[in-house]
Amino acid sequence: MTEWIETYLPNVYRIGWEGTNSWPDAIYATLYMTSISFVVGGLLGLIVGLFLVLTGPNGVIENKVAFQILDKITSVFRAIPFIILLAIIAPVTYWIVGTNLGMTAALVPLSAATFPFFARQVQVVLAELDQGVIEAAQASGATLWDIIKVYLSEGLPDLIRVSTVTLISLVGETAMAGAIGAGGLGYIAIYYGYNRSNTDVTLVATLLILILIFLIQFIGDFLTNKLSHK
Repeated sequence: MTEWIETYLPNVYRIGWEGTNSWPDAIYATLYMTSISFVVGGLLGLIVGLFLVLTGPNGVIENKVAFQILDKITSVFRAIPFIILLAIIAPVTYWIVGTNLGMTAALVPLSAATFPFFARQVQVVLAELDQGVIEAAQASGATLWDIIKVYLSEGLPDLIRVSTVTLISLVGETAMAGAIGAGGLGYIAIYYGYNRSNTDVTLVATLLILILIFLIQFIGDFLTNKLSHK
């Protein structure tokens, strides 16, 4: 197999399997940026999306001021293209991690881009739940935390579905971040592939990104279907 790669994919072979910016290193960087950014940005997005529903019109703790503030913050961040967001929050990134380069630095803008995207999807999912279930919980004397658990429990299959969409979007953004120096498969595809006219490198890096996306989609669909049957 190694000889075949060396013969037919010479530029892919030259990148190697050890050291910085090798294939394993690029895959690790992509997975690292995707997973950590999703945990941080996804958690923030879940909280914001939940409170957009709770404080929104007819919400359990309806509050126009809080709703407007959360809604506007989400809309502003959602409207900024990721490549511009990278530049805008560069000072914040440097303040948090001490550098604007590398995969760890990329976590800040990636998380900032993830939270409004996920928040809107969470808002839509929870707003579409059967309000009769929520009203029944309120009538039984449920606390706010109890009602939050009802929202999360009832919306779990759809929350997993939108999490899948968010993760796939995030993989694309890690590739974009990689293209400007954060490392990962995007960096390999652009720097070692496109910029040097090494088509085989670009194709293999793209194929690996697609495999990752298909894997995320498969797992997400499996979990959604499994939980939907309960």
